[in-house]
Amino acid sequence: MAKRSSLSIRIIEGKNLPAKDITGSSDPYCIVKVDNESIIRTATVWKTLCPFWGEEYQVHLPPTFHAVSFYVMDEDALSRDDVIGKVCLTRDTLASHPKGFSGWTHLTEVDPDEEVQGEIHLRLEVVPGIRASRLRCSVLQARDLASKDRNGASDPFVRVHYNGRTQETSVVKKSCYPRWNETFEFELEEGSPKALFVEAWDWDLVSKNDFLGKVVVNVQRLRAAQQEEGWFRLQPDQSKSRRGEGNLGSLQLEVRLRDETVLPSSCYQPLVQLLCREVKLGTQDPGQLIPIIEETTSAECRQEVATNLLKLFLGQGLAKDFLDLLFQLELGRTSEANTLFRSNSLASKSMESFLKVAGMQYLHGVLGPIIDRVFEEKKYVELDPSKVEVKDVGCSGLHRSQTESEVLEQSAQTLRAHLRALLNAICRSVRACPAVVRATFRQLFRRVHERFPNAQHENVPFIAVTSFLCLRFISPAIMSPRLFHLRERHADARTSRTLLLLAKAVQNVANMDTPVSRAKEAWMEPLQPTVRQGVTQLKDFIMKLVGIEEKEELDLQQTLNLQVPLVKEGPLFIHRTKGKGPLTSSSFKKLHFSLTTEALSFAKTSSSKKSAFIKLTSIQAAEKVEEKSFGSSHVMQVIYTDDVGQPQTIYLQCKCVNELNQWLSALRKVSINNPGLLGSYHPGIFRGDKWSCCHQKDKTDRGCDKTRSRVTLQEWNDPLDHDLEAQLIYRHLLGVEAALREKFRLLSGDTEAGTSTTGPGGAPEDSLAQLLHVLQDLQEAHNSSLVNLTPTERHHLLELQT
Repeated sequence: MAKRSSLSIRIIEGKNLPAKDITGSSDPYCIVKVDNESIIRTATVWKTLCPFWGEEYQVHLPPTFHAVSFYVMDEDALSRDDVIGKVCLTRDTLASHPKGFSGWTHLTEVDPDEEVQGEIHLRLEVVPGIRASRLRCSVLQARDLASKDRNGASDPFVRVHYNGRTQETSVVKKSCYPRWNETFEFELEEGSPKALFVEAWDWDLVSKNDFLGKVVVNVQRLRAAQQEEGWFRLQPDQSKSRRGEGNLGSLQLEVRLRDETVLPSSCYQPLVQLLCREVKLGTQDPGQLIPIIEETTSAECRQEVATNLLKLFLGQGLAKDFLDLLFQLELGRTSEANTLFRSNSLASKSMESFLKVAGMQYLHGVLGPIIDRVFEEKKYVELDPSKVEVKDVGCSGLHRSQTESEVLEQSAQTLRAHLRALLNAICRSVRACPAVVRATFRQLFRRVHERFPNAQHENVPFIAVTSFLCLRFISPAIMSPRLFHLRERHADARTSRTLLLLAKAVQNVANMDTPVSRAKEAWMEPLQPTVRQGVTQLKDFIMKLVGIEEKEELDLQQTLNLQVPLVKEGPLFIHRTKGKGPLTSSSFKKLHFSLTTEALSFAKTSSSKKSAFIKLTSIQAAEKVEEKSFGSSHVMQVIYTDDVGQPQTIYLQCKCVNELNQWLSALRKVSINNPGLLGSYHPGIFRGDKWSCCHQKDKTDRGCDKTRSRVTLQEWNDPLDHDLEAQLIYRHLLGVEAALREKFRLLSGDTEAGTSTTGPGGAPEDSLAQLLHVLQDLQEAHNSSLVNLTPTERHHLLELQT
C-alpha cells in the first residue's frame, strides 16, 4: 500500500497586470513553487498586460507538502526579473475543493517576511527542578532556509523568546543548512506564557537582519508530553497586518489535488481481469461493461476516464482491442457518415489520449522541423484581404511599400511551401509511425469501410483516420506547439497567425477538400492546388499505413521490443573538475546525454561511438545543487556508486529551470525502485576540506537535506503505473456507483443489485453485478488498510498564532 499525491495544474491567463517596462507593458511568465521549490516555469508572453498561457502540468509529490504558489514575473533582458505578484494555495484550501480549485484570483504583493522556507530541528524538554521546572530548548540545526544574500546563501542565527527573555545562537556564515547544537533554558513559573517562540534570522552587517521564519511551541502541550524532538516547519510572521492586494491584476487557474491510497496489485486483479475480459470478448458478448461505463460518465470527466482506461489497457497489451471495441460501438450508433467521430465520445477522447501517449515522438519527428522553420523565418503571412496590414511587411527590394495583392501572393507562396514540406514529411513517415498506432489505424480503416461500403462513402474511411491523425493531433500541435513540447516559447502574434493558417490548410486536406470546407473561407482559395495534391498524397500515405500486413507488423514490433527504450536525451554541461577546480563557467563541458531504462550515457555528440555511462541500478539520488556552488540555479547532481561500490557524484548544468526539472523527473522515475536510494544528500559541494552547504568536514557525512525522489512531472513518455491507473478507474466507478446500481436495476427488473454472479457470456446485468461486487471488495480493502495503519505522525507542538 502506498499514498500517492498529485497536483493537476492549468495556468490559463492573467489580466490587468501592472506595467513594468518603460514601454508601458510587461513580459510576464509564471513560476510555480511547491513549498518554495521551483518546479515549473511557463513560457514568457511578450509585451502584454493580459497574457494567455493555457499551459497544463501534472506534478507527483509527497502527501506532506504544504502549499503551491504561483509567482507572476516580468522578464528583463538586462536586469533581474521583476516580481509582479503571487497567488498561494495551501494544501487545506485545495483539499476543500474535491473537484478542484478554479477561477480568477487576485495577485498579492510578495512580502519578504512571508517568503520563508525550510525546517528547524529542535529538542524540547520540561526539566523538573527543586523550586520550579525549567523549559529546555536545544537548537540543533536547520535545512533548506531561504537565501537572503547575493552569494545565494544566508548567515543564519536563532532567537529564542520566552517569558520576556531572549537568547541567541551563534551566527553560521554562508549556509542555508546551519548546525548550532546550542541549548537554552528558561524558568517555568505559575502564570508563565503559554508559548515559546523560536525565530530564525539572517544576520547582516550593514542593513537590517532578514526574517527567515519562526516556530511557535505550545508550552502547555509540552508539559503534558514532557519532551519532544523533531523537525519543525518554519512559518511566516502572521502577526503583521496583511498588505492590500493593490492593483496587481489577477490570475486564472485550475488546480486539483488528488490523494490516492494505492493498494497492492493483487487487490486490483479482479477489476483488471473483468475489464480485460470484456475487451477481449469484444461486441460478441452482450454483457458489455464499456458502454455502460461510457453511459454513466459525464462529459466533464470523460477525458480523464478515457486516459485512465487507455493506460490500463496499454499496460495489458490490449490498447488496440479496447479502441477497436470503442470504434464498433460508435459505428453502431452512427447513421450519418459525416458525423462519425465528430463528438466528444469515449472513443474520440480515448484516441486523443492514445496518440499523445504512443505517438508523441512520431509527431516531433514529422512536425518539429516545419515548426522550427516557421519560428525562425518570422515572415508576415496573411490570406484574408480584410486583415492584411501592408505596413507590417516593410519595403520590397525596390524601396516601395508592397501592395495588398503582392502581400497575398507572397503569403500564399510561403504557406504552400510549408504545407508541401509537411505533407512530404508525413508521406515519408510510414515506417516511423509506431507499430501500435499503425495497427490501430488499420483496424479503424477496416471497421469504417465495413460500416460504409458504398461508393459514395469511399472517402469516409480516409476521413476517419485523418480526423484523429490530423484534426485531433497534428493540427492542434501546429496551433499550439508549446503545449505539445515542440517549442519552449509561445509564438508571437505574427508567427501564431502563420501557424493558424497552416493548421487550416491541413484541416482542409484532412477533410479531403470537401466543398463545405472550401465554402467556409473562400480566401483560402490560393492554397487549393496544393490542398488537392495533398489529398492525393494523404490517401496514398494512409493506404500504405494500413496496408502493412499483421505478420510484418508483429515482426517489426518484436524487433522494437529488443531495443532499449529511450527515456530522455539532449545536451547538458558536465562539470569537469569534480568539485576541485575554480568556480567558473569554463569548468563545464557540453556533452550529449541519453537516458534509457538501463543507463545514463554521455558522449561528445549524439552520433559518437565512444561514450561513458552510469548504470541505472547504481543511481542513488538525483537532486538540485545550491546556486552558490557554481553560480547557477540550474545545476543538478547525480549520486551513484561506481564499479567497486564507491559513492561518486557528477554535476550537470541545464539551460533553464524547466530542463532541470525534466531531467530530475526522468532520472527519479527510472530509478525509483533502486534498493540503494538515499534519504538525505548535500545540496552543496565538497570543496577544500568541507561541504559548502553545512560546513561539515566529513566528506562521507550522510547529508544535511532530505532527498525529493517522489517529486516528478508527468510526461507523455512516463512508464505506466498499472496499480495507480486501476485505482483511478476504481475511484471513478465508485463515484458513479449509484448510477451503476440503477442501471443494474433497470436491466434485471427489481432484483437487488449485486446478487447475480453468473460467469462470462451471460446477460448484461451479470457482468454489471460482478463489477458491483468487485467495487464492494475494493472498498472493503481500502477500509481495512485504513484500520491497520500504524500512527506515524508525531504529536504536534506547533500552534500557529494569528
